[in-house]
This record gives sequence, C-alpha cells and structure tokens, in this order.
Amino acid sequence: MTTNLQPLSLERARPGRLDDYAPVARAIDFLVARFEDRPRLDETAAHVGLSPQHFQRVFKAGAGVSPKRFLQYLAAGEAKRAMADGDSVMNAAFAAGLSGPSRLHDLFLVAEAMTPGDYRKKGAGLTIRYASVNGPFGRALIGATDKGICWLSFAGRCSEAEQIAEMKSDWSAATFIEDEKYVAPLAARAFAFAANRPLDKPLGLHVQGTNFQLKVWDALLRIPFGATTTYGDIAREVCSARAARAVGAAVGANMISLLIPCHRVILSSGVVHNYRWGTARKKAILAMEEAVASAA
Repeated sequence: MTTNLQPLSLERARPGRLDDYAPVARAIDFLVARFEDRPRLDETAAHVGLSPQHFQRVFKAGAGVSPKRFLQYLAAGEAKRAMADGDSVMNAAFAAGLSGPSRLHDLFLVAEAMTPGDYRKKGAGLTIRYASVNGPFGRALIGATDKGICWLSFAGRCSEAEQIAEMKSDWSAATFIEDEKYVAPLAARAFAFAANRPLDKPLGLHVQGTNFQLKVWDALLRIPFGATTTYGDIAREVCSARAARAVGAAVGANMISLLIPCHRVILSSGVVHNYRWGTARKKAILAMEEAVASAA
C-alpha cells in the first residue's frame, strides 16, 4: 500500500512543543462532555487553568481552530447525525467539494506495507522506538521503525502499560526501545498532519496486515479530510457491499489511529460508535477535522 500525494504548498510545520497540547486535550474533553450546555470561553479557560485570552491563543495553535468554532462543529455534527437519512455520506462529501484540488491535506503521505512473508514474521529483525507523548486528543503512544510510524494509540480506556503490551503483542518479534527523543519530532509532525497542516517532508507509515486489511486501510487513506464514509461504502469500494462486517473488523484492526483515519467511518444511519479509543474521542476528532476543513 503506497500513497504518494503531491503537496500543493510546502511550508514548514510549526506545531509547537508537545507539552503545549496538554491544555488543548483537557479543553477538548471538557467541550465534548459539555457541548449541549455551550460552555463560554471563560468557563473552558478556567477549566484548564488559563486566562481566556491566553487559552484562546493556545487552543487555536494546537487545534487549528478557535474553541468557539470547534464547539459549533461539535454541535453541528450531532445535529447532522440525528438527521441522517442513510444516503452515502462519502458521495455527499465528494459532492460538497471536500476532495477538490485545493484541499490542504494533499501532502506527502507514504504508507509502506510489509510483504506477506514479513507479516508472518511479526516484526522480526525490526527495532521499534516508542514513547508516550501529549497530543491534541490526550496522551498518545507512538511507535516507529526506521521506515515510519507503525503504532499510534490513545490513552483513556486502558493504562499506558496496557497500551505498550498491546503494541508489543501486534509486533511480537520486534525489538522495542523506549526513546522519547526519537519519537517527539515524529509526533509533532504526525499531529500537524492530522490537523491538515503542511509538512516540510513526507510522513512515513509502516503497516502490517492481511491483504484484505491493507485494501481497507488504503481506502481509509482516500477519505477526504473533513469527510466521513460508511462501512458499506468502503465494502463496495474494496470488494462487495455484503462484506461490511468484514470491513468493520479490518477498520477496527488499524494500528495507526488518526493517520490512517478509521475515525472517518460511521454507520449509514449517521451514528458514531465503535471507536477503539472511545466514542467521545471519535466525535471530537471528526468535529475538529470538519471545522479545520471548513476554515481552510
């Protein structure tokens, strides 16, 4: 699986320090939990311990949009899902022009798949450097080989130790080294890419999976930034509409969250569910992507 999207404009990404993401992640969790109450800027700023003016700047730098805009799209997403009529949301996204040539997300992304023989070896001969870092959606565990990021998971439903154990289970024959210095610049670029910001050089991914899983993940990479699709749409693209359940299993097996955007797949009814790292986080990611895409 190789995707090599030519960049429209290459500027050096300036995501800031990873520590700067901590108040952004806390604010996003607060807004997702309280969106029906429409929290004011000063309420959210007080929750994360910053002045309203400073919080506004920090949130915009980390999320790419203002807190107010993020909250608007979070609420709008709920409304759209409540009114969904079952039509193909992927078709609707394309009709709305979200995949047009001007979208900022047309950047270098190179996803290299392991050969079937290497896949059976479960990472034998590979060294994976990993670390837990701050991100816009909370603490994230990132692992990378010399070819690119091979793991990205979120904290929340399990402890950091359990996340590491899961990563090591998926790459059971690899050698693991905890190395925050190696991971930090990759994480900064990964979060910049996920926020639709241009990068200074390609971002590499290193994936392992069955042929069917690779087809599904390749389809996920083609979902436009700021759009969603359904399991049925993906199934029709990779094989047959009757394979929606198998597609769901392959989507759930994705080891590189955010960058291989399994969060963009929802039910045909518009309901958001079944996210490996929690429905609330999935709604937050979708709201941020829609807001950033609209602003761009």
